[in-house]
Amino acid sequence: MAEDDSARIAKVLARAGVASRREAEVWIAEGRIAVNGKVIDTPALTVTPADRIEVDGRPLPAPEPARLWRYHKPTGLVTTERDEEGRETVFDRLPAGLPRVMTVGRLDITSEGLLLLTNDGDLKRRMELPSTGWLRRYRVRVNGTPDDASLQPLREGIVIERELFQPMEVRVDRQQGANAWLTVGLREGRNREVRRAMEAVGLVVNRLIRVGYGPFQLGDLAPGAVEEVPARVLRDQLGLEPDGAPAPRGQAPRG
Repeated sequence: MAEDDSARIAKVLARAGVASRREAEVWIAEGRIAVNGKVIDTPALTVTPADRIEVDGRPLPAPEPARLWRYHKPTGLVTTERDEEGRETVFDRLPAGLPRVMTVGRLDITSEGLLLLTNDGDLKRRMELPSTGWLRRYRVRVNGTPDDASLQPLREGIVIERELFQPMEVRVDRQQGANAWLTVGLREGRNREVRRAMEAVGLVVNRLIRVGYGPFQLGDLAPGAVEEVPARVLRDQLGLEPDGAPAPRGQAPRG
């Protein structure tokens, strides 16, 4: 923050990379955050650079420049920091030396492919907002013999269990025995959206690979590999300030 800036405490914690906004709200409710020596109980508190913020009794570190990584998530990992069922998470597999990162969106345990990671909670939130409008692209293998007519409801938008799914881009790439490969593009991030949509038109997904998230692509990144997005690419695609901070509100990311 500049000297005359003010922001809500949850946003400041997220910008410092110590927690996402949602995590910050939980920490505040747990009494882990103090401002000017007083434990706070609301995430709506506005702070300035002159305020002294502490997390678990330690001074809040200065925010580092926003960074972003591409990660090729394998199947069998859950996209949470801790899993109640004790299953292995993506964070268990990340290489040593990586700073504390958060995932941009999620992939379920049986899905694979591109998962973006960032050290900046505010950047994470911006990239996940529906208003960003970024296309998420998937390669999807389904059991069945779809054709253009059977997929048309997905292109027009479909209601599933009283929930409206926005129109998707869907293309049949090839039929391979009892299975077909599709390319699917969508601009929302609903839970199990692709799988639920395919089930609604009589198809069962047996493999799902995310290959693109906005301007960022999986490419030839090997399963389990992590690669940082160059700072200049971040600035170009996300409209970041030279110091890595998100651009002022109203300046939309590209892609």
